[in-house]
Amino acid sequence: MLTADRLIPFMLLKNSSILVIDDDPDVLTAVRLLLKTEAKEVVTEKNPENLRWLLSKQVFDLILLDMNFTSSINTGNEGFYWLNKIRELKSDTAVIMITAYGDIDLAVRSLKEGAADFVVKPWHNEKLIITIKEALRTKGAKVGAGTARITDSVIGNELQGESQVMQDIFVKIEKIAPTDANILIIGENGTGKDLIAKAIHQHSIRSEKNFVKVDVGALTESLFESELFGHRKGAFTDAREDRMGRFEGANGGTLFLDEIGNISLHQQAKLLTVLQNRQVTRIGTNQPVPVDIRLICATNFGLAELANELRFRKDLIYRINTVELIIPPLRKRGNDIILLAGYFSRLYSNKYLKPVLEFDAKALEKLMQYHFPGNVRELQYTIERAVIMGDGDVLQAKDLIFSPIESGIPDDEQPAEMKLSAIEKNTILKVIEKHNGNITKAAKELGITRTALYRRLSKYDI
Repeated sequence: MLTADRLIPFMLLKNSSILVIDDDPDVLTAVRLLLKTEAKEVVTEKNPENLRWLLSKQVFDLILLDMNFTSSINTGNEGFYWLNKIRELKSDTAVIMITAYGDIDLAVRSLKEGAADFVVKPWHNEKLIITIKEALRTKGAKVGAGTARITDSVIGNELQGESQVMQDIFVKIEKIAPTDANILIIGENGTGKDLIAKAIHQHSIRSEKNFVKVDVGALTESLFESELFGHRKGAFTDAREDRMGRFEGANGGTLFLDEIGNISLHQQAKLLTVLQNRQVTRIGTNQPVPVDIRLICATNFGLAELANELRFRKDLIYRINTVELIIPPLRKRGNDIILLAGYFSRLYSNKYLKPVLEFDAKALEKLMQYHFPGNVRELQYTIERAVIMGDGDVLQAKDLIFSPIESGIPDDEQPAEMKLSAIEKNTILKVIEKHNGNITKAAKELGITRTALYRRLSKYDI
């Protein structure tokens, strides 16, 4: 079972002992003052040569380690050298590297050698605390029973959250994953229903078998049976060879049917028959094939909408909904917005070879005040755009441009001038993103001069 100290990063930090090693006394003082009310104990040390003695004296949950010291040992790579020493002495201790901008390549290299993360001087206090919490959470997820934990899932850190609603989701996943119960995941578009489905599969007894995803809502009536149940060569015009369906492909594993609420009543009847009999019959044959699958379904419809028999069969709801998971929208997840924004900032900073970008206070406030109709997916694209376009090592409020696609204003209610401006702005953004922020190439593709493009960037506050 997941225990509270492993699930809640806040409690992990409150109960942790942290060692800070840096030859700059101002850095040591700043970290000690920042963490003295956050952690159980903060120990500071200027000389890394004392590491062995410190680690033999007590156990630290996390170490903040500078990349460069005045020591003559391995000059320029001291942080990497001392990281390896820590890994030798205390391999289970989380290490976060403290680095200057010029040491980014070395810091990235240290991640491959076991560092949990790195922060760039000067850091934003809130971001440093978030990074520490995440490192402690990941460390806590790896210890204990030796089995994979939900919050340390190999699917990535997008599936994370400190909010109570997400902690409740993690507890439910831990309980239902080992069973073969059919699961119905309910949530708005962009909330991560597919990540939840993958987490359930990866923590189930079927994890070594296939995870097969089908967007059934996008299948036409003519393709529905062929895609799910398979067909024999010659069964219809385009059936040029025998083909197994997705049910057979998922045999022994998990079948994830996304957007289940969008299929027709006729398709529902076909699906119900297969689920009841646990066998499929390929189109063009009369030979049923047994299938053994764990079924997970997802929809953006609420249970009340699915209960309408004009839209959805109740007997199918009962069949697919042994347990339902209701995924909260991002706007109801509180500080998870900041947690995820930090994750995406690190992700895309590394992808685009930039120093990890911090958020200033106004940027964080803007994120918290926005309602995110596109949920986590919209946040992800917003941060990626900001990382590409941002200057310096701090993201400001003006760098966070939320998607006009999610504005919620119907096209026919927008003034013509607003529509044209939105089209031009969106086109500029897409072309600049396409060329990874290269203004010269973007201007050339747009057919305007660099000066003209800069004027438009200023006009739209991009």
